[in-house]
Amino acid sequence: MQSKETDVSATPTPPDTSRPANAAHSYEVTAADLPLHCPTPGMSLWNSHPRVFLPIEETGEAMCPYCGAKYVLKR
Repeated sequence: MQSKETDVSATPTPPDTSRPANAAHSYEVTAADLPLHCPTPGMSLWNSHPRVFLPIEETGEAMCPYCGAKYVLKR
């Protein structure tokens, strides 16, 4: 019986789990995006947190309590 060599280059690279999903940026949103929630429709959802609505109308800024993404309301 012959031994088979393992092709290491075919091994998939594991995902980077050092930071939460969708937390790498600060996002500018407009009135058209209200009511604001994180993750937003344009974000990758397969590894995101549950949807949370963010009160941004009064202060013009909001931070997601799950991933730390910062949202700024452009007026």
